[in-house]
Amino acid sequence: MIHTSLSIVGGGPAGLCAAIEASKRGVDSILFERFDQLGGQLVKQTHKFFGSQRQYAGTRGFDIASKLERELHESNQCQTKLNTTVVGMYPNHVLTVSGPEGYQKIQSEAIIVASGASERYLVFENNDLPGIYGAGAVQTLMNQYGVLPGKRVVMVGSGNIGLIVSYQLLQAGVDVACVIDAAPKIGGYLVHASKLRRRGVPIQTSRTILRAEGKSQVERVITIGLDQAWRPIPGTEETLECDLLCLAVGLSPLTQLLSMGGASMRQIQELGGVVAVEGNEGQTTLEGIYVAGDAAGIEEASSAMVEGRIAGIRAAMQLGHGLPDDNHTLQQLEEELQGLRRGPFGAKTRIGLDKLREEKHA
Repeated sequence: MIHTSLSIVGGGPAGLCAAIEASKRGVDSILFERFDQLGGQLVKQTHKFFGSQRQYAGTRGFDIASKLERELHESNQCQTKLNTTVVGMYPNHVLTVSGPEGYQKIQSEAIIVASGASERYLVFENNDLPGIYGAGAVQTLMNQYGVLPGKRVVMVGSGNIGLIVSYQLLQAGVDVACVIDAAPKIGGYLVHASKLRRRGVPIQTSRTILRAEGKSQVERVITIGLDQAWRPIPGTEETLECDLLCLAVGLSPLTQLLSMGGASMRQIQELGGVVAVEGNEGQTTLEGIYVAGDAAGIEEASSAMVEGRIAGIRAAMQLGHGLPDDNHTLQQLEEELQGLRRGPFGAKTRIGLDKLREEKHA
């Protein structure tokens, strides 16, 4: 059994920021990341971030990941275990992990779960044809490995991910045939949609995929219109030729570890799926176990980083390593988080958090 003060599950934006704040306060910790590099989704994001200087405005995602990793390593307080998957959570803050050093048990005084999210998929005829990818896979192929995933794409999803990846595909020389979305209006920032429209890319709302067609790979897709009750409208079918169908239809929090550990969980649609009910002082209902980032509810990476910092500070305070001005710092971070959630694009998150608070008090 290996013992440490703090275990952090996930080396994405939330996990990195949590580890940085805990390290600043002298907490010995271990950060577990299942892939071969830190940064999570940041490493495949080539667009520049919005927001304030504190939120790395004007900086590309992969550069943010590099900055956070350098900041973490400068502290010398946190061990990073790459290619290591946390496979179980048990009583007394015991984690089981599998990695290059084999199968191990880790016991901590506190745990921060920043395990991120998984991509959702769509159910339609022939959705298993080669050439049908999630947006994250397309970003990985293009932005990390320099592989062009196709020549002509149909994008499903007009949220920020769908719009941004569509523009990145255009920049890479891919013909974007169309962006479609089942919702009645565009889900992402209009600045991203405007960039596509200026390049002649049509964005069609209230439409979805009826089926994909092709022999050895996708060759075309049939789309269909939806009425106000989201039901297909016969006679509105359209055929779009493509060799790439990209699905950017949302994310689901990866919270299986918390469920296994016995935390109280609730299905909150606005937060992306099953999430942990909040306990005291930012913990889950399990004392000493915190959650941050997409595992706490689907939001932007900027929010995940702030949530990670909050979790790292709270865990450090619980472990007796708090700084004199930590309460003030937490207040500032909470205000920053609330600012990120203001406006129409944060409405869904606010509704979801209100529901989660109702569950806590119930």
